[in-house]
Amino acid sequence: MKTEIYSCPGFTFSGCASGLKKNGENDLGLIYSETEASAAGVFTRNRVQAASVKLDRERIRSGKCQAIIANSGNANCCTGEQGELDNLAMTRVVASEMGIPEEMVLVASTGVIGKPLPIQKVERSVPELVRLLSANGMSAFAGAIMTTDTVPKIVIKKGEIHNTSFTITGVAKGSGMIRPDMATMLCFVCTDAASDPKLLQEMLLKGVEKSFNRITVDGDTSTNDMVLLLANGVSGAVIQDHDQIAVFQNQLDQVLSDLARMVVKDGEGATKLVEVKVEGAKSDHDARCIAETIAQSNLVKTALFGEDANWGRIIAAAGRAGVDMIPEKMDIFFNDVCMVQNGIGCGPAAEIEATKVLKKQEFVIQIRLNMGKGESSVLTCDFSVDYVKINADYRS
Repeated sequence: MKTEIYSCPGFTFSGCASGLKKNGENDLGLIYSETEASAAGVFTRNRVQAASVKLDRERIRSGKCQAIIANSGNANCCTGEQGELDNLAMTRVVASEMGIPEEMVLVASTGVIGKPLPIQKVERSVPELVRLLSANGMSAFAGAIMTTDTVPKIVIKKGEIHNTSFTITGVAKGSGMIRPDMATMLCFVCTDAASDPKLLQEMLLKGVEKSFNRITVDGDTSTNDMVLLLANGVSGAVIQDHDQIAVFQNQLDQVLSDLARMVVKDGEGATKLVEVKVEGAKSDHDARCIAETIAQSNLVKTALFGEDANWGRIIAAAGRAGVDMIPEKMDIFFNDVCMVQNGIGCGPAAEIEATKVLKKQEFVIQIRLNMGKGESSVLTCDFSVDYVKINADYRS
């Protein structure tokens, strides 16, 4: 079977094994822009933040970046001053090997919280990481940032601005600790289009709000979450006016949405991908509150795993979302099967049809509140026995 090659002009990628993972798999990755790139970033809202998040928050203010080093197998979080020094050492060794300013290097880490980072292993491996840099190395990079992920997550889209084509390539990792609160995983996006850093940041924020802020696996937000976007401009496509922004934003949104969908589909132990769609709320805010409450309900998620059309759990979750709703007006659908109308179940025949929907790997739960025009949706997955097993044994 032919392996798809992912790339983005002006960028090179690599991955290698440094010994941070016990299984000996790749755990260190590098992204390098051949020219100085505009940079934008969005970071976790968790009050507990890894050394990488703290450093990148500061460095991203310059709006410039040329390299990102990322490791899996160790979060380098809650590791005190030594962890911050180790984080700086990662940027220093990359800068030295690449011959670029240290401030132009960003860092990302993922793995177990509270364990000291074996910085010597990282430092010894960076020369090999640099040697392996390749325009076609994104698959190796994607593998290097995986933890409990079962598959790499890469998306590439192409667009055109004033007859000049551009590429957006994104890579993400995420399977557990996923909740709609900024990013909830690691994601790196590269484009050969050119953009002012301020505009790039605005577009990234919009894209994240419609994608990664609309997903949940287990309701937990990580300490290491970030989405970084680099634009090196080598294609000659420039994003400036309203029409150019619209074209690029559309492609960026697709990349982020596709990656977000991959994250939920690969949720730890997940067997089903489910869109919870709320319509007819008094406001979009109300619709989102209800969608998130249903999507994050453990009782709903376990019913999904058991293929049990238990609509009572759905209506109960909607009722505790803290926003205005009238149960007697609510309709609930599983795909196109109406299970509840005006707050009352549609009977055994409807349940039989709904159960058929629940046996599918992907489907939609639609809630119609019939109170207004507000709408929102959240992607979620089921909650399986394997999720418990994975997280019970995570450190061992």
